[in-house]
Amino acid sequence: AIGIAREQVYITNIVKCRPPNNRDPRPEEAQHCRDYLDAQIRQLEPRVILAVGRVSAHNLLDSKLPVGKLIRQMHQLPGTDIPLKVTYHPAYLLRNPSAKAVAWQDLKLLHRMLQ
Repeated sequence: AIGIAREQVYITNIVKCRPPNNRDPRPEEAQHCRDYLDAQIRQLEPRVILAVGRVSAHNLLDSKLPVGKLIRQMHQLPGTDIPLKVTYHPAYLLRNPSAKAVAWQDLKLLHRMLQ
């Protein structure tokens, strides 16, 4: 909807295998996969990172602030100069349709950053 083709985007997860029953990954599981994630980021050299949801935002930013607070500002991936934007997870948006307007603004900002 914002004019970015799927081929222009790299999607990955904090952990590289799905936890049982699709539960959130435990901190030690995320930490176990962190070297691999960091290597992916170094290799890809992204112009910007979109952290989708609480799990990715908390792990990438090493923060426990609520997503609603993290969304309000731009961040940098710690230890880099890569801009990082936090937005709501699609599952959250399905449960809270009123938050879609915020997510839409986040995606429009991301699009402007990439132009």
